[in-house]
Amino acid sequence: MFKLENSWQDYELLDAGNGEKLERWKDIILRRPDPIAIWPIATDTPLWNSAHAIYHRSNKGGGHWEYLKDFPEEWTINYKDLRFRISPTNFKHTGLFPEQAYNWDWIIKEVKDNKDKELRILNLFAYTGGATMAASYGGANEVVHVDAAKGMIEWAKINRDLSGLQNNKIRFIVDDCLKFVEREKRRGRTYHGIIMDPPSYGRGPSGEMWKFEKEIVKLIDDCIEILDEDAIFLLINSYTSGFSPIALENLMRTTILYKIGHGKVEASELWLETSNSKMLLPCGISGRWQP
Repeated sequence: MFKLENSWQDYELLDAGNGEKLERWKDIILRRPDPIAIWPIATDTPLWNSAHAIYHRSNKGGGHWEYLKDFPEEWTINYKDLRFRISPTNFKHTGLFPEQAYNWDWIIKEVKDNKDKELRILNLFAYTGGATMAASYGGANEVVHVDAAKGMIEWAKINRDLSGLQNNKIRFIVDDCLKFVEREKRRGRTYHGIIMDPPSYGRGPSGEMWKFEKEIVKLIDDCIEILDEDAIFLLINSYTSGFSPIALENLMRTTILYKIGHGKVEASELWLETSNSKMLLPCGISGRWQP
């Protein structure tokens, strides 16, 4: 179990329950579905009715935002020295997973603690680049950011500029992550740290199918082959329903530890605490290997 400390100022999980969560993103309050928050709670209250917008799911899939108050189409929030663009999307997301701040802090510390090395960090399924910015801010010599969605790559570039990292070496690549790792293996390139956040299902830029339980072992095995002999970590995040920290730790032990032959593995559930009811909202899982 990781030691998790919340250092957010611009983000707050106000409350959760009845299949929803209420969040403050700087000065904007959003109400979104969350299938994990199944416990009953009173939502017809001044707090829940303070939302600027509510996301409604459609029975046909997807959904839409109901805007109750005027607010900007996009805005910026800070996490310590990092800055990120926030914008409600058609798929209920905002462009950032705030629980990942636990990992950002850890990545920054690990990179800073190894500043004597010429660190190359690879971020797969990198989305809008929270972990990318953390690694670059921490002092990595090169960060390679790979995602199949061109729109997410462009969003990550905005976050790079907002965080003042324009002059750092960050390579942004639109590609299928599994194919990219296979090519890096053939090229003989290695990385001192690898981060991955594979989806449950997905498609690459050329229509490549990704299914977590089918592809994850191969991806990990391929990543082991491009880990530098002086590697400092391998980090795996997962939001796949039913995949527990115990299962992730078992997976990492039987792949990474077995093949590398040394180091330690630990996995943990991530969560956010509601400021109103002080309950913990589960927010995916994370596993770490270190030498």
